[in-house]
Amino acid sequence: MIVLTENFNRENLFPFTYMRHTADIFIGAMTIRKKWELLTGDVITTDDNENSIFIPANIIPTLENYKEILEKSSGQAEIKSSDTIKIISYSWQLFQLNDYALRQDYLLLTGKKESQPINNFITASNKGDIFIEAGVDISPCYLNAATGPIYISHDAVIMEGSMIRGPFFLGEGSVVKMGSKIYGATSIGKNCTVGGEIKNSILFGNSNKAHDGYLGDSVIGEWCNLGAGTSNSNVKNTATRVGYMLKDNTSLTYSGNKGGLLMGDYSRSAINTSFYTGAVVGVCCNIFGENYSAKFIENFTWGNEKYIFEKALRDIENWMAFKNASLKEDEKQTLKELYENV
Repeated sequence: MIVLTENFNRENLFPFTYMRHTADIFIGAMTIRKKWELLTGDVITTDDNENSIFIPANIIPTLENYKEILEKSSGQAEIKSSDTIKIISYSWQLFQLNDYALRQDYLLLTGKKESQPINNFITASNKGDIFIEAGVDISPCYLNAATGPIYISHDAVIMEGSMIRGPFFLGEGSVVKMGSKIYGATSIGKNCTVGGEIKNSILFGNSNKAHDGYLGDSVIGEWCNLGAGTSNSNVKNTATRVGYMLKDNTSLTYSGNKGGLLMGDYSRSAINTSFYTGAVVGVCCNIFGENYSAKFIENFTWGNEKYIFEKALRDIENWMAFKNASLKEDEKQTLKELYENV
């Protein structure tokens, strides 16, 4: 049995580890846990078990490296980043490593499977690197896999006039709205709705960026909604390195010369919201008013105030109802514990 552990500074992966184990972070075309399940056919757990193989959950497993990772972990050898092994040490590395993860996951998902045919009304480049599952609804659009593979999951919808460059992944039940402009490396989780311009970004499941506006070099958690016209900056006007405040709102961690928005689960932005370069938004924030463009927005922020907990839960439930879902009891408990620590 494989146990995915968090024997590292998981706080560097906030805000995405507030509501989930690192194993359940979405990068490329699936979570880290799901990658291990497909690669090994084994039971993957995050609970300690005797006679198990313990592997750090922040390593990205691939067809190329998973046997080496298993061998080193079995011998309790240290695993370091290399050309073939990528380790996520900070939240902003999710978008930096997404190109790598998308290409590796494409190989894992497709294997010897056969794609659905590409209709003649679709303008497609490098068709051999485009995989379309059954039940997909694609209107006339542009799919360019010359820059990386494109994977479209079942029950997904791509509306007319959309322009997509790989590498790209579209999750099951997700919708790309008319005239969308999407650049790689971008991953859209399940049951999302996206539109406008997106570049090198990840949306976890059940989140929306449904309207015009720019999202670049960013990671958006689950059950988030970006209001119409919301845009983020990913490059400073000085062209200098971008710093993130990941947790304590005092010390910066630098990502390089590009860095967009990191938004935790259940957060939302009002129309025409503008996010600074390297902005971090916590869990369950309702962003509007003069605080909308702060560099660091604490968990449970409502405008310039602290969310009332009961109202926060009610608002989350209202948004989840749009997609026929509701909060589970363990999720409510986790939210309550987070709220008490704000």
